[in-house]
Amino acid sequence: MPRTNFQELLDAGVHFGHLARKWNPKMAPYIFDQKNGIHIIDLHKSIVKIDEAANVMKQLARSGRKILFVATKKQAKEIVAEKAASVNMPYVTERWPGGMLTNFPTIRKAVKKMNTIDKMIEDGTFDTLAKRERLQITRQRAKLEKNLGSIKDLTRLPSALFIVDVQKEMNAVKEANRLNIPVIAMVDTCCDPTPVDYVIPANDDAAKSISYIVDALCAAVAEGLDERKLEKEKEAPEQADAQTQGGKKLRTRKSKAEEAAVTAEEAPKAEAAAEEAPAAEVPAETAAEAPAADAE
Repeated sequence: MPRTNFQELLDAGVHFGHLARKWNPKMAPYIFDQKNGIHIIDLHKSIVKIDEAANVMKQLARSGRKILFVATKKQAKEIVAEKAASVNMPYVTERWPGGMLTNFPTIRKAVKKMNTIDKMIEDGTFDTLAKRERLQITRQRAKLEKNLGSIKDLTRLPSALFIVDVQKEMNAVKEANRLNIPVIAMVDTCCDPTPVDYVIPANDDAAKSISYIVDALCAAVAEGLDERKLEKEKEAPEQADAQTQGGKKLRTRKSKAEEAAVTAEEAPKAEAAAEEAPAAEVPAETAAEAPAADAE
């Protein structure tokens, strides 16, 4: 069953493209018609592409991987930040930091710097500084928080990028392509879909359209996270049983090994005792009878 509905997409204005004179010919397969000089997107294809992208994002979330949401345009910032935070995914809604992916270790250093300032505030070191230093550090912390606060939990490169408006976020797309990171994006009729791995033909200017599609994708991510949680809960008792059985087997092996060791220790003692014992005396009567028997 499709995750989206034709009528709901229509109501959200997902079908509105850009002016026909500003179109990109590479988007021709996703354009249904032209009306009043504006291209109309084929919503049947949008439904298929949304489902495809949602399934990819669900599988990534299920395997415990991170998807980076990128949307710095005014009408998308708050929507994407809210939806991404609700499914515990990193996002960039201010300015794309140059080298965010290709120079990831440097970005991580900046995040660590922010964490260091937080520790200084917690342990009281911050209060011992001069007033001017405190002011400088506070400003630095605010700047880092604004640009990198939403990715402080991103300890390694994301497994995929979700982008609203590939024209505006071209730097993010280029970096992802260079590192072979899959790109999932809302692509309008004026954009080039070539660098995008999972194209979602849709109106990327209307807040309602953005909200509807991001909501559908985040619902898929939430499903993947729930399935992952259930799998872990099922695995926990199985691991406990395996550990218990392993412990029993180990104890059995230990007891057998101990028995073997005791037997090995007792064997030489028994042999020594046998050697030290005096030879059994033969009764006199038997000794006397023996020659007689030979004579007969």
